[in-house]
Amino acid sequence: MERSNGTVVLAQLPDAFKHFNEVHPHSALGYKSPRMFRKERPRQALETDAN
Repeated sequence: MERSNGTVVLAQLPDAFKHFNEVHPHSALGYKSPRMFRKERPRQALETDAN
């Protein structure tokens, strides 16, 4: 992403947040994106409670 000036950076923030939350894998989340982690979390809790 270009960081030549503040205006350019601010214009890119929506895409940066989308990438961070929907695409970028995070090691603390099992190499899943935050959105994928939150989507799967309720299902994992139900499977844990069933055992």
